[in-house]
Amino acid sequence: MTATAIVIVNPRAAGGRAAKLVEPIRAWLSRHAPGTPVLAAGPDELRSRLAGLSPGSRAVLVGGDGSVHRLLPALLAGRLELGLVPVGTGNDFARALGVFGLGLEAALARALRAPALPCDVGELRMPAGAVPFASSLSAGFDAAVSRRALAVPGWVGGMPRYLVATLAELVALKSCRIRVLADRRLLHEGEALFAACLNTPSYGSGMPIAPAARIDDGVLDAVVAGRFGRAGALAMLPRLLLGRHLGHPRVLAAQFAELAIEADAPIPIAADGEPLGETTSLAVRVLPGALRVVR
Repeated sequence: MTATAIVIVNPRAAGGRAAKLVEPIRAWLSRHAPGTPVLAAGPDELRSRLAGLSPGSRAVLVGGDGSVHRLLPALLAGRLELGLVPVGTGNDFARALGVFGLGLEAALARALRAPALPCDVGELRMPAGAVPFASSLSAGFDAAVSRRALAVPGWVGGMPRYLVATLAELVALKSCRIRVLADRRLLHEGEALFAACLNTPSYGSGMPIAPAARIDDGVLDAVVAGRFGRAGALAMLPRLLLGRHLGHPRVLAAQFAELAIEADAPIPIAADGEPLGETTSLAVRVLPGALRVVR
């Protein structure tokens, strides 16, 4: 275990199920890592606590992609290590780290004791400011799905939650015209269903949107789906779930260090599954090895 470590719990993670783990976590720590503090609080208080830690300290986060996203700025600013105990709806960052599926005790032990290694981070830049992300940045239809998923009942978790939201969003499907530049080279211009930037192979609770993506290769992976109607988008869904969409002639993929998107009308965007409103222009870049994380 590192010299300084704290276990932090987002009690709202996984529809509130993370709150029920606080006492089992305290009991495990009393036996295996006595003296390790545990804090269960909302994102604002957690960020404040992280700001008080010295560089190199380890934050063991009990939560999912959304929890990582909300705390990522504090982790980067404080040069803190991250150990993740995956308790969330999507858990795509945990999948990329190789810790998804571990039981609570095994995940805690690894998060506290295993070495932390460098991991890339993505950064979204808009007129309103910069937002780092650990797993994915989406623009268009997939971001609208993330927004709609918030309205799906909490008892529907994991991929079913995103599938329900996807089918509901298809009813209100809107295409957009976008221009995508990857490392200053034109990747796509015209109508598009969505444009996604991936640091991890999957998003949406395990959908393998960018199977070749790696969290430590110094680049991000872009996937752009061109013009699709409702029927075409629905037919594409099974291919997406199986990771076979990249062979479709209207789906483009590229690795990049910097990417820019311009849209002819405001399009929804989401980072790590968290809706961030709408914009007509954005830029994305990779921050190689910016975060040290247990994997």
